Amino acid sequence: MWESICLTLAATAGNNIGKVLQKKGTGILPPLSFKFKVIRAYAVNKSWLIGFLIDISGALLMLRALSLAPVSIIQPVSGCGLAILSIFSHFYLQEVMNVIDWLGITLAGIGTIGVGAGGEEQVASSVSILQLPWLAFFVVILFVLLNGWLRICKRQRREQELMEYEVVEEIIYGLESGILFGMASVISKIGFVLVQQGFSKMLIPLCVSISICCSGTGFYYQTRGLKHGRAIVISTCAAVASIVTGVLAGMLALGERLPSAPVARLSLLLGWLFIMMGVILLVSSTRLMRHLPWPLQNLIPSGADRNFSLRKTGSHRVKDPSPAAVIPATTLHHLIPTPAKEKA
Repeated sequence: MWESICLTLAATAGNNIGKVLQKKGTGILPPLSFKFKVIRAYAVNKSWLIGFLIDISGALLMLRALSLAPVSIIQPVSGCGLAILSIFSHFYLQEVMNVIDWLGITLAGIGTIGVGAGGEEQVASSVSILQLPWLAFFVVILFVLLNGWLRICKRQRREQELMEYEVVEEIIYGLESGILFGMASVISKIGFVLVQQGFSKMLIPLCVSISICCSGTGFYYQTRGLKHGRAIVISTCAAVASIVTGVLAGMLALGERLPSAPVARLSLLLGWLFIMMGVILLVSSTRLMRHLPWPLQNLIPSGADRNFSLRKTGSHRVKDPSPAAVIPATTLHHLIPTPAKEKA
């Protein structure tokens, strides 16, 4: 189990750090296209190429981790990618960290240890073919309801001639992208489990391909939300939805069960809770700092200028919604560039 957790941490670190290095390299590159000159410019850019290779390595490690451990373990632990990215940005990009950032990193680390300790007692996965149609049906119905609710909100906003997104719309976009990211991991895991049960090995590339489609669709919803909505709301909802989806789908569709021992069960549940709390704190740290008492804000570095994008110069930074905070939890979806920008 600890081997799988270490692989997951390495995978999500590679996804996030690779994304940062790619962002750093694209600062002097033209928009990506299929033109030979553009592709060559990307290929000879050292920062972008290293980031791309690290990103791919992280995706492959994530597949390996999913083949070894339950998705209800892998998916929450992959949420710690934001904590790893924060540490990398602090030491490599010299970005300011505030006390809430460090608290979020600590909670994510403690949660990872709890998940590892409790996951040792978890029973191996087994897929029932009859459960898969029900899982797909439930996800489709959920998306129909969410999109119906979204259309109602958009119509009301148009009638009131409002330009800004309502908070409900931001939440819906975050939930939809997070559910798809979580399902991407579940579908990849289904392929490995079915092969272990004696089915054709061709199911692995088939399930991975479907997983990539889910991740790409999740990117689409996340990008639409980030275009006009607040990144803090969308990223938080997506992170939590991704973890919850992975855990619930793993238990309902893959037959994963909580440990029978009370101590192991409590350790696993607390680990899930701490990881989600850590992710939420990391995503919303800057906003939370603004609500602290004024004397306390003067004593604690606020890190208000911190973001997870590259440093252009000594004082100039490019604003970025850091969608990679959510995305590392899924298989291969980091390989798709994210043009979304945060609107404060």
